[in-house]
Formats: sequence, structure tokens, C-alpha cells
Amino acid sequence: MARIFDVVEYPSEMADELVHRFPEQGIADLRLGSQVIVRESQRAVFFRDGRALDSFGPGRHTITTANIPLLVDWVGKLFNDRTPFTAEVYYVSMREFVDRKWGTPQPILVRNPGMGLGVALLQGFGTYSFQIKDAQQFVTQIVGAQGAYRMVDIENRLRTMLLSKLQDLLGETGATKSVAELIGLVEEIGAGVRAKAQDDFAAVGLLLKSFYIGSLKPSDKSAEELRAMGMLDMQTYTQLQAADAMRDAAQNPSGGAGLTAGIGAGMGLGNVIGQSLQGMTGAQGAAAAGAAAGSTAAAAIPSVMTPAEAAQILKVSEEDVVAAITAGDLKARKIGTAFRISKEALEAFLKG
Repeated sequence: MARIFDVVEYPSEMADELVHRFPEQGIADLRLGSQVIVRESQRAVFFRDGRALDSFGPGRHTITTANIPLLVDWVGKLFNDRTPFTAEVYYVSMREFVDRKWGTPQPILVRNPGMGLGVALLQGFGTYSFQIKDAQQFVTQIVGAQGAYRMVDIENRLRTMLLSKLQDLLGETGATKSVAELIGLVEEIGAGVRAKAQDDFAAVGLLLKSFYIGSLKPSDKSAEELRAMGMLDMQTYTQLQAADAMRDAAQNPSGGAGLTAGIGAGMGLGNVIGQSLQGMTGAQGAAAAGAAAGSTAAAAIPSVMTPAEAAQILKVSEEDVVAAITAGDLKARKIGTAFRISKEALEAFLKG
């Protein structure tokens, strides 16, 4: 014989749980006169045959045809008021879920005309909070017949919604604002994302309470990653690598930084944008001078070189060249105890 529940409750804080179905498996056998206890931060939604009957707020409720009028369709005087009926009870957390994290898994591309490369990659992170506004709508549209619906089940969907609105807003605002101005408008951008996302949240019975941008800054993507994204042609890519190598060599004439670290890491886009944001108008001239110097050096590269000759061309120490050869980054042929480097191998090394 099926168990008849005289008291239905879910005494849980529901800290990371949005909806809990009672019982998790099967259906509940209830009857008129059964007690339903709902806590302050909860709402109980009744379903039968896939149809929502009613919902109860905080307090102790007695099931009657008065507070659930639709029960009249199934429970009548022919069977008397103590006849059991089957139903599903969904306890829904109405508390505000605060301090939820969001971040940009991939940088967002925005226009930055007249500065650096003319574009910028922005990365950001922050927090948001939300709560269930319409318990019956949320259960009907999102939860379905699941026994429990937790934060992990919806978090990715919410972050995707928020990031799409952020990207859209940055694209609109970036048309009239520079990167420096965008970074200074995080509060306004956060309010804009909240306004844009509100309808999408409401469509599933949710309310977006807050959206905060903790940080918005240029990405540190390297020249190699930018090229893979199709943002750099080979010439610009080579120039950025050469300029980066010369910069590191000038800062560490003894070779302390290492040739592989100087060239292999590439010049991050964050450096380019950072110089632009600081008003270093001479940065572009310096990059062009570095590229010109790289082109001149390339024209004077002999067909075969010793590590010392290669070091002079690259403006680093001989030890750095040998280290790059040993690491396998720079191809060279060993003849006896000496290394010889071909022009093609050095050019291939510079191209990455």
C-alpha cells in the first residue's frame, strides 16, 4: 500500500539548490487535510499530471479544495474528503543567490582606432546575483521532472547570457569610446549589462539582482596567439617578435633574460595597448625602428654562421644562442665541437 504523507516539508537551507522535488522519486500520495510546511525563503509548487495546481508561500498550510481549487477535478464528495490523491511538490528557493562568479574565458575584441593595432582584446571578471521571481514558471520551463535542480545545472547558461550581453554592449560602446574610456566606465557598463539581460532572465522566471565588473583590462595575449586568431599578418607578427627580442636584449645585455624567453614569448597585445593608453606616442616609432633594424639585419645574414655571429645579429649573448640550440628551439648542425647555423634556420626561428 502506498504511503500517505500527512506532513510535507523540506527543512533545508537550500544553499546551492534552487529546486527540490518531494519526493525525489515517484509521486506523493496526499489527501485533503495534509499539512504542507513552507519556510520563509521557500515556495511550494503543486503539480499533478504535468499541470501546475497552485503554489504556497511561507507558513503551515492545510490542503483543501479552497486553497487548491483545481483539486475539485480529482477529489469529490463521492469519495469523501479523506480520499488520497497523487501530486508532486516542488520546493523552490526564493532567496537571493549572491556572489556568483563570471569571467571572460576568451578575450572580447573591441575597436581601438588610431592606437596600437587598431583593435584591442579585453578581459574581465566580476560577480552577479539573482533570485527566482516566478517559482511556477521556473519549475515549468526549466526544472521539469528533475528530483533536484542545483546551481551547477544553470550556472553555465546564466554566464553565457551575461557574457553575450557584455560583448554586445562593449561593441556598441567601443564604437564611440576608446579602450581607456571603456575601462573607466565599468559601473555604467555593469548597469547596462543588467538592463540588457533582464528580459532573458525574466523569460525563465528569474530576476537578475546585480551585475558587477571587478576588473576590465587589456588581454595579455601574445603575438603567437593573435596570429592564430587571424589578427596579425606574417609581416606584422615577425616585426613584433623582432622588436620584443631587441627590447629584452637591450634590457639584459648579458643574456640574463634568455633568448627563448625574449623571442618565444612574443610581444603581448597588453604591452601594445598599455603603451597606447599611457600616451606613449613614440612607441609606434620605436616599433617601426625595431622592424627596420630587423629587416636590415635580415638582409645582412650570411648563409652560414657561428653562434657568436648569430648572437651579433640577434643582439644577444652567445650563451643565449647556445641555450636556444640546446633547447631545440634553434636548429643547428654540430661539426666536431662547434655549431653552425644556416640562414634559413635563423629566419625560421625568428618567425616562430
